[in-house]
Amino acid sequence: MDKDTQFSSFKQWLHPINFQQLDQTVKEKQSDKYVKKLTTKAYILLFLYAHLHQEDSLHSLSTRVLDDKLQEAIGFSSISAAQLSRKNNAVDSQLLANIFLELVAKIKKKKKPDLTNSLKIVDSTTVTLNSNQFPWAHFRKTKSGVKLHLRLAFMGKGQIFPEKAVITTAQVHDRTQLDVLVDEKNAMYVFDRGYIDYQAFDRFSEEGMFFVSRLKKNAVTQVLHSYDVPEDSGIITDQMIRLGDVLHRADNAFRLITVLDDQGKTIRIVTNRFDLASTEISEIYKARWAIELFFKWIKQHVRIKKFYGKSKEAIQNQIYLALIYHCLMVLIQQETETKHSLLQLNRWLKALLWQSGKKLIQRIKFQKKPKVT
Repeated sequence: MDKDTQFSSFKQWLHPINFQQLDQTVKEKQSDKYVKKLTTKAYILLFLYAHLHQEDSLHSLSTRVLDDKLQEAIGFSSISAAQLSRKNNAVDSQLLANIFLELVAKIKKKKKPDLTNSLKIVDSTTVTLNSNQFPWAHFRKTKSGVKLHLRLAFMGKGQIFPEKAVITTAQVHDRTQLDVLVDEKNAMYVFDRGYIDYQAFDRFSEEGMFFVSRLKKNAVTQVLHSYDVPEDSGIITDQMIRLGDVLHRADNAFRLITVLDDQGKTIRIVTNRFDLASTEISEIYKARWAIELFFKWIKQHVRIKKFYGKSKEAIQNQIYLALIYHCLMVLIQQETETKHSLLQLNRWLKALLWQSGKKLIQRIKFQKKPKVT
């Protein structure tokens, strides 16, 4: 964040976005040729504002522009819902995807060393849509849908951020995105049964990528060796195994840990890590819950369940803007080194939106987090 905090909290929040580079890209592609009012930059400002306030519709967003302070920020005094809709359909989603990745790079540059730095969670969430309004996203007989495939990374003190994203129609199977989301050596990836792929497991082992996953109940295994398990740990068995049958079999040996979860149910966890204790592997798999909480948070606190447009581009734009929104909040969290939640930062940002950015930063830095009694 810029040291000069005389501008508004709104501008302070958006400062990590490289608008100079954005303007250059837009100019090169002539994306705003003949545009007099709603430029790509103004579109991003206005729709991030919409995410912040969870605007119900483009009509309500166009009404928001009656606010003098918002007019000053975006550079015009009125806009129709139809104009907002046209721009939302016209903006190239790849441009927003690039902004998202640039913010991710800034988060990774700022994050502090932590034992969980290499831990990455892979999963997806599906947003169902009306089949009549979204025929291009056909999912089932009476439903359409889109799927956000996501890689979530940990930074210091257990905080998380979205690191990589792919948006597809809901019909696309999770497993098809495994090679895209698992691509960094020496990292530990955690994912669920939907990503089981024996060939990929072999490749991960050979290329130095580690994983922990839940194994399907009907998976065929051959025990090669059994290890001792600690008492009163919830670990039932710890084994070296061959995975698969004659027709569909992994080449490498893997480790299979059978554990009781908090509800007393048996879970089989497969991994290519033999150097960690079985209890550590069990705890690593439990970290997968963080991505469930992330999906819940982003659906509750930004506009991702209902969409402002019906085209593929409009849907992708709204999802990428939601991820950009989240990254901007994480960057404030990092810059102020606060322990306050993103939800609390969201509340303060909205309350102080048109006051000085300095006031926002001071509020975050010097407001003590209440103790839980």
